[in-house]
Amino acid sequence: MKTKNYVEELKSKSDNELREDLVAAKKELFNLRFQNATNQLDNTARIKEVRKNIARIQTVITEKARA
Repeated sequence: MKTKNYVEELKSKSDNELREDLVAAKKELFNLRFQNATNQLDNTARIKEVRKNIARIQTVITEKARA
């Protein structure tokens, strides 16, 4: 349910907004990996969630490019 709403929200955004979201998600993933390496990360499941969100954003970008 939650992911369905997130994908619908992504589909309603413009290409520039999607690219900005992608950059922000990649920065967040980098920071999470850095925190994990220094044993400062409490919620390690967040890494997996951000990786899946990056994939969702890239999928929507590809769908829009093909349309």
